[in-house]
Amino acid sequence: MTPDERRTFILANTVEGAAPLVQEIVLRIGGPSMTLWEATALTDMRPAVPPPYWAYPWAGGQALARFVLDHPDLVAGRSVADIGAGGGIVAIAAALAGARAVVAIDIEVFAIETCGINAAANGARIDVLEADPTDTDDGWDVVLVGDLWYEDDVAQRIAPWLRRLATRGALVLTGDPGRAYLPDSGLVARATYAVPTDDDLEDGSTKTVRVLQFEADGPA
Repeated sequence: MTPDERRTFILANTVEGAAPLVQEIVLRIGGPSMTLWEATALTDMRPAVPPPYWAYPWAGGQALARFVLDHPDLVAGRSVADIGAGGGIVAIAAALAGARAVVAIDIEVFAIETCGINAAANGARIDVLEADPTDTDDGWDVVLVGDLWYEDDVAQRIAPWLRRLATRGALVLTGDPGRAYLPDSGLVARATYAVPTDDDLEDGSTKTVRVLQFEADGPA
């Protein structure tokens, strides 16, 4: 599929809405997840099309976006990376809160296209990057990670990298609703939110989400 074809598909298969906890950000939001996944797989000729996580404001991302909007001093005038950006709610929040530069990074092409659509709808200036950024460092001042602790292999790769970024001086924050592979140490809670969720996506109608900061490694 071309970028224009993906854009057309996204606009045809999502509706404009907002996340319950972040009403001020406009997003393209999907309907029933399995229906959208089947439609994506029928349209996209890749051998294995991932679930359409890009079409939903996940609980961890909502909480992190809310925290950034409520504490704009954390990002104002600074360079920000949103890792595993999905639909871009966290990146957009950072841009609206006054970040000097924001890059939304994801490995999924539909996420990249959705980020661009959502950013434009909110008048948010962000760059998008289709990449796995693990073990890279563009000197970001702030690194934001919303709801990415759901697979062991992802957590094993990303956690040490985020710790290194924190150690060299970046502010590294993650939003987590209790996923299985969140690191069990080296995190400091900054805020807690009760986030309304959809039973189609989660195991209940509300998730308790913590915004956590990665601590720097101590001296060797």
